[in-house]
Amino acid sequence: MTSKIRTGIVYDDRFLLHETGMHPEKKERLKSIMGFLEQKGALEKLELIEPRKARVEEIEYAHTKNYIEEIESYCAKGYNAIDMDTMICSASYEVALLSAGGAITAVDKVMSGELDHVFSFGRPPGHHAEPNRGMGFCLFNNVAIAAYHAMKEYNLERILIIDWDVHHGNGTQVMFYHDPRVLFFSTHQSPAYPGTGSFNEVGAGKGEGYTVNVPLPPGSGDADYEYIFQEFLRPLCDQFKPQLILVSSGHDAHENDPLAGMALSSQAYGMMAKMVKEIAEKYCDGKIVLVLEGGYNLNALAEAVFNVLDTLAGWGMSSPEKKEGVLLRQNSKNAVEMQTEKLKEFWPDL
Repeated sequence: MTSKIRTGIVYDDRFLLHETGMHPEKKERLKSIMGFLEQKGALEKLELIEPRKARVEEIEYAHTKNYIEEIESYCAKGYNAIDMDTMICSASYEVALLSAGGAITAVDKVMSGELDHVFSFGRPPGHHAEPNRGMGFCLFNNVAIAAYHAMKEYNLERILIIDWDVHHGNGTQVMFYHDPRVLFFSTHQSPAYPGTGSFNEVGAGKGEGYTVNVPLPPGSGDADYEYIFQEFLRPLCDQFKPQLILVSSGHDAHENDPLAGMALSSQAYGMMAKMVKEIAEKYCDGKIVLVLEGGYNLNALAEAVFNVLDTLAGWGMSSPEKKEGVLLRQNSKNAVEMQTEKLKEFWPDL
């Protein structure tokens, strides 16, 4: 008797219609992921979920009406970029609605209890998009829209957003900087694009203490991330007690990624997923939604995504072996100590 499928992916071939040419954030990223999952025999073990387009009023949870209309207009006019980094085409507005809608669909699937974990493969990605501007390959902030949807439709009061993309999720931070309903936790390379995410950025007003940044120097690897998740994220969650966990799942901290300088192995993504799964099982009945962010080495991206799904679903198909010779660096301990000191007044049990 086969076990019931509890893990799903949101995918639609229309995600490929966001054409960016030779840009790093290209449709081949999704082709690589889907091809690898098929090669591993994983697709048949997952529930394949069709996304719906987000309504404009749902995009307005996170973005201004003027900005949304601006993106729609630029795409209709056939523009090929909104800034030096962020490409668009005539289909990009509709695909961005579908990408945001995929994240919303994923939330509905886990909140209904149909599935425990859903990974939305929507593109364009979203975590750099701010309320009134897109940047860093992003148009609409998918993870933020998903969080607002969860709060509005399911009356959630404690949502944890983990951003393990190598670049700081500046857009997500801005949107929840004053909001104590969302604990935003980010690990990212520093210095690196977009230049935000310092230790001092901890939220403001009622949201003070609910923004948690762990900037790390280039070269940080598996042991560093394991230490941060074990010694810092877990104790935070023991006090916050999330009702839902959202993950901005970028895979560009991988050692083979061309756009950054971190040193994570593919196995590290399974390790992080395992810790997140344990936190979710402890506090929110296992509810986890992941949305795809960065990751620009096609092979590394596919392997990392597979390891995340393998860990969440419990297939035991990927190698759990740790990378040999990986040592915890002192600067990772220092990063945790510095942030712990800053946040102790808000989270006394750290």
